[in-house]
Amino acid sequence: MPSLEIKIYPDPVLRKKAAPLQSVGNEERDLMRFMAETMYAGRGIGLAAPQLGISKRIIVADAGEGLVKMVNPEITQDKEMASLEEGCLSLPGKFVDMQRAEKISVSYIDENNNRCVKSFSGLIARVIQHEGDHLNGKLIIDYLPWFKKMFPKKREAPCLQ
Repeated sequence: MPSLEIKIYPDPVLRKKAAPLQSVGNEERDLMRFMAETMYAGRGIGLAAPQLGISKRIIVADAGEGLVKMVNPEITQDKEMASLEEGCLSLPGKFVDMQRAEKISVSYIDENNNRCVKSFSGLIARVIQHEGDHLNGKLIIDYLPWFKKMFPKKREAPCLQ
């Protein structure tokens, strides 16, 4: 695996919609392993391939219950919204209070090319939604109201748009 590092905003790759994959091969499995290592090394709990400059719809996540690897994840159902502060490895030191679903169902391909549909709740559900945003070129700062972009508080993201 080439030396890849986490892309930091305003790197334009973070704004591009990632391409779906038809299947998972050795290259994608190697990438998922590398993504997990990079995520853990950065003390993160989720990472999307675009954060490494790779336009593929792949995410990895571990919110304390084991590593999850997903290709082409699609949220098929969400329930019960809750608010929580989120950070991002591509926006170091920036935090945004986010409203996300507490429970989700996700359709995806696993690392062995199996089509899966699985339900998630709590923090891992939030992480999957966050990383899914990255696959669509969306960042946590996009959820800030205009006035918070213009006049941020101490820990909020400043006007980065």
